[in-house]
Amino acid sequence: MLNFFKTEKNTKENNISVISVACLLIHAAKIDENYSNKEKEIIKQTLFKLGADDNNIDKIIEKAENDEKNSNQILEFTKEAKNLTKEKKIILLESLWSIIYSDKNADMYEANLMRRISGLLYLDNKMVGDIKEKIRNNK
Repeated sequence: MLNFFKTEKNTKENNISVISVACLLIHAAKIDENYSNKEKEIIKQTLFKLGADDNNIDKIIEKAENDEKNSNQILEFTKEAKNLTKEKKIILLESLWSIIYSDKNADMYEANLMRRISGLLYLDNKMVGDIKEKIRNNK
């Protein structure tokens, strides 16, 4: 019986983290005022990689879009995301850069957003730069 509650709590915490990550990804997609289907597909693939249930991804994105729209800062989303493992943070970072470069361009607002997110998630600048170059060179 104790295992049931433990599993339920872990699932709930995982959903909160997934929604927070989705909010960050959506915020990055919307910052250039062009939230495209290509960016939405990157978000779906990222959530799947991070362990979201494939059947619930559309509901997660819908909730995250609403949460992101009603928020005025990214701090509440990064608070949850900074608890991700290093591997999951790398997936998040790769996806953020993929969203930014999905239109083959990174403007100053997108670059500033990435600096803020990287700092709030305590990510190494070299790693962030390496991932940025990898994604930019693959586009």
